[in-house]
Amino acid sequence: MVYRFTLVSNETDDFFREIKIDSEATFHDLHQAILSACHYADDQPTSFFICNEAWEQEQEILLEDMGTSREDEDVYLMKDTRLSEMLEDEKQRLVYVFDPLGERMFFMELTEIIFGHPQPQPVCSRGYGEAPQQACDPEEFLKKESSLNTEDLNEDFADNENFDAEEFDPEGFEISEGNPYK
Repeated sequence: MVYRFTLVSNETDDFFREIKIDSEATFHDLHQAILSACHYADDQPTSFFICNEAWEQEQEILLEDMGTSREDEDVYLMKDTRLSEMLEDEKQRLVYVFDPLGERMFFMELTEIIFGHPQPQPVCSRGYGEAPQQACDPEEFLKKESSLNTEDLNEDFADNENFDAEEFDPEGFEISEGNPYK
């Protein structure tokens, strides 16, 4: 069987890629096909998420095990997980996180399952538009993070009717004067 995936981006309107890949290929093979189709470097800790119809992320498939998962969770690695193990039906939705720091991703759908035609190598069968930049610029990321208006947060906190400055106990927060690292 051959799986035909459609990839789109929420940040680039004219971006579209279609990838055909054998159903017995691994998620790592699909990962490599996406990198190739988008001309991305293989230097990010990417992951796939199997999603429900509302695009809510359910099962994660990791490029590498970073040791952050809980003991009661199954860990799926791209190199060890075949597409057919996780994907059974047309219209199955996935996301491919290509920039984890910037939380940027492609939205994917298993558009078609093609029977009887072998697909020895993954191929980008159709595509148009430029792929978004692979990783966000660190300066842009810092600007975005620092653009949170802390004055608004302070005003909201100070105006909170439940906050009484006279009841505030700095000892409860272990606030001390001077340098605590001496």
